[in-house]
Amino acid sequence: LRACVCVSVAEQHRAAGAAAAMKFKIEGLTVFFPYEYIYPEQHQYMLELKRALDAKGHCLLEMPTGTGKTITLLSLITSYQMADSSVGKLIYCTRTVHEMEKVLDELRSLHAYQQQELGKGTKILALGLSSRKNLCIHPQVSGEGSRESVDAGCRRLTASWVRAAALDNANIETCPFYEGYEKKGAEQVLPPGVYTLHDLRVYGRQKGWCPYFLARHMIQFANVVVYNYQYLLDPKVSGIISREMEKECVVIFDEAHNIDNVCIEALSVNIRQQTLDGASRNINKMSQIIDRFKATDANRLREEYNRLVEGLAQRGNLPASDNWLSNPVLPDDILREAVPGNIRRAEHFVAVLKRLLQYLKMRLQTEKVESEGPVSFVTSLSSKAGIDQKTLKFCYDRLHSLLLTLEVTDTDEFLHIQAVCDFATLVGTYTRGFSIIIEPFDERMPHIPDPVLQLSCLDASLAIKPVFQRFQSVVITSGTLSPIDLYPKLLNFNPVIIQSFTMSLTRDCLCPMVLTCGSDQLPVSTKFDMRSDPGVVRNYGRLLLEMVSCVPDGVVCFFVSYSYMDAIVNSWNEMQILQDIMQHKLVFIETQDVVETTLALDNYRKACDCGRGAVFFSVARGKVAEGIDFDRHYGRLVIMFGVPFQYTLSRILIARLEYLRETFQIKEGDFLTFDAVRQAAQCVGRVIRSKADYGMMIFADKRYNRHDKRSKLPGWILSHLKDAHLNLSTDMALHIAREFLRRMAQPYDKAGSEKKRTLLSQADLENMEAQATAGF
Repeated sequence: LRACVCVSVAEQHRAAGAAAAMKFKIEGLTVFFPYEYIYPEQHQYMLELKRALDAKGHCLLEMPTGTGKTITLLSLITSYQMADSSVGKLIYCTRTVHEMEKVLDELRSLHAYQQQELGKGTKILALGLSSRKNLCIHPQVSGEGSRESVDAGCRRLTASWVRAAALDNANIETCPFYEGYEKKGAEQVLPPGVYTLHDLRVYGRQKGWCPYFLARHMIQFANVVVYNYQYLLDPKVSGIISREMEKECVVIFDEAHNIDNVCIEALSVNIRQQTLDGASRNINKMSQIIDRFKATDANRLREEYNRLVEGLAQRGNLPASDNWLSNPVLPDDILREAVPGNIRRAEHFVAVLKRLLQYLKMRLQTEKVESEGPVSFVTSLSSKAGIDQKTLKFCYDRLHSLLLTLEVTDTDEFLHIQAVCDFATLVGTYTRGFSIIIEPFDERMPHIPDPVLQLSCLDASLAIKPVFQRFQSVVITSGTLSPIDLYPKLLNFNPVIIQSFTMSLTRDCLCPMVLTCGSDQLPVSTKFDMRSDPGVVRNYGRLLLEMVSCVPDGVVCFFVSYSYMDAIVNSWNEMQILQDIMQHKLVFIETQDVVETTLALDNYRKACDCGRGAVFFSVARGKVAEGIDFDRHYGRLVIMFGVPFQYTLSRILIARLEYLRETFQIKEGDFLTFDAVRQAAQCVGRVIRSKADYGMMIFADKRYNRHDKRSKLPGWILSHLKDAHLNLSTDMALHIAREFLRRMAQPYDKAGSEKKRTLLSQADLENMEAQATAGF
């Protein structure tokens, strides 16, 4: 028999339909909630969120996984929007398309309840926005492989000059869906409702309109917009998609534990030898097109030159289909002045790009690691290639103008020169918060030449600063934000609310343990000087073998890196441990290939479904650690082998640590520990996704026994980490696991006792509100 019927409370409510729902007041605000019961922590979360919105300020909220964070956010904020018309739209930022669809599904059930209570007059428009690849319905273009190929295929059919030429020549192909949108859709407003990406595609096919451009157009009319982080944090994308958003908007960054890394990636550029070779081909192609235009349509180049003399980098308001990407620099740092005279003529600009490429190729030929700031790099570039700082700042805008003038539609072919111009514009604009690092090879593979020039952003606050300045309330939330007090320093902002919530449970369905040694009492750790020790490897193998023999269903193991996982699996194979493990459960492994990993996950789930059970080997910071849930029987135990520190010899990491110490007074050790423990918490948090679920977490490394490491775990894990579960050996952990599983097999009351309520009804909330009012 299954030890417990693991259906989450939220799933039970959903099955009951919208009728089982409630409305209640929080400090005078009527909140609509589409389920019959609410968790105490959801109510507390709403209270803190409302106070942040009242204060028109930003907040940091940590809420345990599996406690209904998404519906809590949506219920409170949409109720707040209905009560206060001055509040703008809700911008909900997610990391993946799967998360976006989940948010919109939750919103749909909430909106159905709101309409049931308030009548059909309560109308909202909510939609998801993603890339052309996820929204395109053109039969040929949507079948292209990569996102860049789909973008280029779209541009080939929708660019203004292509459409203009098609008016005179019926043989020139255009996109019927874009034409349909331009004729009728651009003036229309979507009927009220909640639209997922699938819904937009279906609607687009029905009407014959392009879903992508329709969604972009409808953002300005929507009450709720759900899209990826990049649409707000990456200046190249936000400059086109999000520039019209009003200040009164409420912005949510969900699953935001890695938001500092997303901010850094948005402003960082890597240039390799292949990039420069591709850019050289791009320049040659541009030169050929310029020569052709000189011979056939010199007037077009002259018009562009005159426009640049007048200080207009772009031709007024470009059609949506002509906008490629925006400037890589943050909005406040873009120069509002005329393009320098030395790059106004097309051929002069191409000559400057050739000199820039020559200089970058010369710098890549170094045999030792070089590191410098933007100021010294620009000084060197100016003296050796004759390109000054102002010219660099305008590289991106000038390239964009030239590609429009030359009527280039194959944007995917010009990604290399775009990367070079991104680099030039960023290095010419910023003097602080960046570092240029040139490495002739990867230190982990010193025999393979692989030179790379990295413009690395060191300051996460740069990319998110415009978001904090522009919008009155920004909510940063996740299940793993501990230690929460470090985020205001990293992102350089002052939240009005900082709160971490615990999980209310009727039974202790979480069992975290810290394992420090094997059954032979030899300590275990992935410290560099210990990780290859045969004794450590054997003890890790024996731990897994003992656990798979007693734990039912799925077991998930996380390793600190792909190379370590490969090494330890090979060692276990030689020691015959792997074969012993496979006597109990099948073993599946995450690889760096997305298709292979997806197949492995699918088969892992099948093995768990059929009762055989399985083990899944994965890597901290990998795709599985970030976005895949191992709820219910798919994950009864997670083992974190080691502490997932970043590669501490990385030049970029060293530069960032130095910058954090000098600018924000964050010590190197504090940041490294914070980063490693949040990754570990993210890994083990995959095991429990609802309160009816149960699971065990084993932190298998002696370093977790130290208070400075352990104390940085989220409060909802620490509250279940008993003293008796610290400093364990393999046989002690096995005994605790058996006792825990026996306890979980017993029936229990899901609503909890009077003293320990874990589900609150509408009557409970009315009593709480009355007591709060009386206490006032």
